[in-house]
Amino acid sequence: MGERCCAAVVRVLVLQAAWALSGGQVRYSVPEEAKAGTVVGRLAQDLGLEAGEAEARRLRLVAPGRRASVEVSGASGALLVSSRLDREELCGKSAPCALRLEVLLERPLRVFHVQLEVTDINDNAPVFPAARKNLSLSENSPPGFRFPLEGASDADIGAHAQLTYTLSPSEHFSLDLQKSNERNIEPELVLTKSLDRETILVHRLVLTASDGGRPSLTGTMELVISVEDANDNAPQFNQSVYKVQLLESAEVGTLVTRVNATDADEGLNSEVIYTVTNFIPPSGRDVISVNPNTGEILLTAALDFEDVSVFDFRIEAKDKGTPALSGHCKVMLEVVDVNDNAPEVWVTSLSVPVPEDASLGTVVALLSVSDRDSGENGRVRCWVWPASPFGLEATFAGSYSLVLREALDRERVSEYEVEVRAEDGGSPALRASRGLRVPVSDVNDNAPSFAQAVYTVLARENNAAGAELARLWARDPDEAANGRVSYSVWDGGLGVGGGGGATGSSSSFGGGWRPASSYVSVDAESGRLWALQPLDYEELQVLQFEVRAVDAGEPPLSGNATVQLFVLDENDNAPALLPPAGSAAEAGGVAAAAEAAVALAGAGSESGTLWAWAAWGAPAGQVVAKIRAVDADSGYNAWLRYELWEPRGKGPFRVGLYSGEVSTARALDEADGPRQRLLIVVRDHGEPARSATATLSVSLLEAAEAALAAGSSSSSLAAVSRSAAGVELGAGAASAATNVWLVVAICAVSSLFLLAVVLYGASRWAPRAAVLSAPGPTTLVCASEVGSWSYSQRHSRSLCVADGAAKSDLMVFSPNFPPPPPAPAAKDTQPEPTALLDTVSATAFIPFSDPFYPP
Repeated sequence: MGERCCAAVVRVLVLQAAWALSGGQVRYSVPEEAKAGTVVGRLAQDLGLEAGEAEARRLRLVAPGRRASVEVSGASGALLVSSRLDREELCGKSAPCALRLEVLLERPLRVFHVQLEVTDINDNAPVFPAARKNLSLSENSPPGFRFPLEGASDADIGAHAQLTYTLSPSEHFSLDLQKSNERNIEPELVLTKSLDRETILVHRLVLTASDGGRPSLTGTMELVISVEDANDNAPQFNQSVYKVQLLESAEVGTLVTRVNATDADEGLNSEVIYTVTNFIPPSGRDVISVNPNTGEILLTAALDFEDVSVFDFRIEAKDKGTPALSGHCKVMLEVVDVNDNAPEVWVTSLSVPVPEDASLGTVVALLSVSDRDSGENGRVRCWVWPASPFGLEATFAGSYSLVLREALDRERVSEYEVEVRAEDGGSPALRASRGLRVPVSDVNDNAPSFAQAVYTVLARENNAAGAELARLWARDPDEAANGRVSYSVWDGGLGVGGGGGATGSSSSFGGGWRPASSYVSVDAESGRLWALQPLDYEELQVLQFEVRAVDAGEPPLSGNATVQLFVLDENDNAPALLPPAGSAAEAGGVAAAAEAAVALAGAGSESGTLWAWAAWGAPAGQVVAKIRAVDADSGYNAWLRYELWEPRGKGPFRVGLYSGEVSTARALDEADGPRQRLLIVVRDHGEPARSATATLSVSLLEAAEAALAAGSSSSSLAAVSRSAAGVELGAGAASAATNVWLVVAICAVSSLFLLAVVLYGASRWAPRAAVLSAPGPTTLVCASEVGSWSYSQRHSRSLCVADGAAKSDLMVFSPNFPPPPPAPAAKDTQPEPTALLDTVSATAFIPFSDPFYPP
C-alpha cells in the first residue's frame, strides 16, 4: 500500500513538472483517419484531476472557429476522436498539422490549452495531372534531348509525399530526376538513342510515381511519344525561372508577368505558342492564364495569402514546326500578404449574472481572439469599451479573460453593455468587436429607509376601530425579495395618559402596562397604520412607538421610524358632580359604610335632593353652599360654568358663574318661607356643551338652630370618617368593628342631644340679633370667578378635587360663637342635616366645615 501511495505521489509530481515545462499546455498527437472513439489521451488525468472530478466540474472542450472532430468523455475525462480526421482537409500541405483546443473546467472556472497534432498517414496515392500524356519528338532529336514531364502530386506531407519516378523499360528513353527545390522532384524524359520514325512511329511508355510511405502507394501516367519529322530547334526562354511577387489584393486581370521564348528556326517552325502546364498546387489553374501569342500571364481569380502563399507553374513555348518543338520555363508567383482579414473575437464562456458583491478579479467571460493575417497584420490588440468596471487579462496566446476590476452596485447600474474590441497591426488597421450583456444580480445590501425619521399623527378620540390613522412608507432600492418590505409595530413605545404620565403605553387608570400594539397596528404589506380600538383622550394622550420595516433578504435588514400619536380631545364627558369635602367617600372609606355613617349623622339627600341651611336675616353675599364638579375632558371641554336654572327671576339665592358657590342674593327674611329648592345646571364649554344638574334644598332656620345643626353635622362627620377608616381593617374583623362603631354612634347621638339641650337653654337667655355674630374675631370670606375660599383664625381646611388633581379649592371655617338654643321642630317637618352643601351628584358628597367644639 505504501509503495502505491509513493508511486501516485511521484506521478503527480512528474505531471506537475511536465505541465510547468510545457508552459501550461497539453500536447497530444493522433494519426489521421483514426476511428471514432479512439482515445487520444487521458486529459483529466494529465490535468491532475481526481476520479469523477472531470464530470463534476463539467470538463468540456472548446474549439473556436472550426470543427474539432474530437470530444471529451464526461465519465472518464479522456479525449476521444468523435468524427473523421482528415489531415489534408484540416491543414492541407501545412506541417505540422496542429489544432489548438481550449478545455474549460468549472467551479472554479479554469481554462487549459491543448494542442492536438494530427499526424499524416500514407492514405493518398500520387496523382498525375492526366492519365495520358502525348508527346511529339522530331526524329532528328539528338541523344540526350530532354523533355520535361509533368510530375505527380501527393496530398500527403513529409516522407509520404516524397515521390520517386520510374519509367517502363525502353531502349530509346530514360528517366532523369531533377530536384527543383526542397519539396519537388521533376522527372525529365531523356532521349538515349536517336529515333527512327520509320522504325517506330509511336513509343508508349508508363511513368510510375511512388511515394515514401510504408507500404508505398503509386500512380501512373501513360506517355505516348509520336516521332515527327525534323524541326530541330526548340523555343528557348530568356529566363529559366521567373520569380514574381503579387499583392493578394491584386484585382482580377492584373498582369502578373510576361515570358518570352525565341526559336532559331524560320517560318512556322519559329512561331511560338505559350501554354501553362504543371500547376502546383493544382488550384493554380484557376488563378492565372497566359496569352498564347504574347506570353502575358494574367490574374484570373482573387488571391488569398491565407489559402496559398506560393504558386509554382511551368510555361511551355511550342513552335509551329513539324514536329513542333517546345521550350519550358518555371514561374514562381509569391503572394504578398495584405491586411485584408479583420480580427475575430469569440466568446468561449460567459458566467452571468454577476453578483454585485463579487470580489475584484472575478472572471466573467473567456474570449478567444485570432487574425488570419500574418506578421504585423496578424498581431492583435484588445481592449474593453466603454470604460466599465471590467477589464481584459491575457491568459494565453490569443486568449483573454474578462475580469472584474471595480466594485459593482446594482442599485446604480443593473446591467452593463460591454464591447470587446480588437485591432490588428496592419495599415490601415482592421477592427472587430463582440458585444456582451453582463447583468448584475442583486444582494441584500440596502436596509429599508423611511421618508421621515419621526412621523407626527393626530387622531381624534372615540375614533372607530379599524380607522386608518396614517400611511407609512419605507424605500428599499434592492429588488425582488431583497426589496420587499414588511412593517410591524415595535412594542417599546412610550405613552402619556390622563392624570399624569404613563410609560410603555400604559393606561393611566391603573390597568397595568399595555403595549403599543394593543392600541394600533400596521399592515405588513402596505404600511397602513390603523387603530385597533377607539382611543380615549382621558386614558391616553400621547403614544410614541416605533414602526420597523424589514426586508425579505437573507440576512434581513431593517429600518425604524418613530411615530408620535397625539390623541385630540373630544367633548365626550359630561361634568361630574364631586362628593362634598370631608365626606366618607373623600376619606377613602367603603361606600356602604359611608352611607350608613351619613344616615346616622342625619346628613344626605332625599330622592336626589341635597340639603343646606341658612339663617334668617343672613346678609347678601353669604355663602350657603358650594357645588363642586369636575370634567374628565381638558381645555375648553373641561372649563365649567354654573347656572341657577330654578327658580328664575329675582330669588333669594345666586350661584357663582365659575366658582359654583351658592350665596344669598339679598338678606333673608321669613317671607322667603321655611325652605328653598334650587336647580343648578353645570355646563362645560365644549361643542356641543354637556351638562349635569344638582338639586339643592335650603332650609331657613333661626340662627341658633342653624348653629346647632352645624355642630351636630360636624360631630357626625367625624364619626363617619372614623368609621369609614375602620372598614378598611379587613373582611375578617368586619363584624367586631360594626359592633364597636355602633356603640360609638349611640354615644355620639346621646352627646349631641345633651349638647343641643344646653345650647337651647343658653339661646333662650341670649339676646337675638338680626345677623349671626359672636365675640370671636371677624371671619373673612373671599370669592372669585375661578373659585372661592375663606379664612378663620381658629380652623381651616384645604379641599382637593380627587387624586390630587385640584380643580377648585375651598377653605371653610368654624364659627367661634356659641350657637343659640334650637327651636322645637314641627312633627311634619323632615329632619334637616346640619352641614353646608358643597356639591351634588349621583355619587356626590358634602364638604362640611370643621366640627365645632364648645369652648
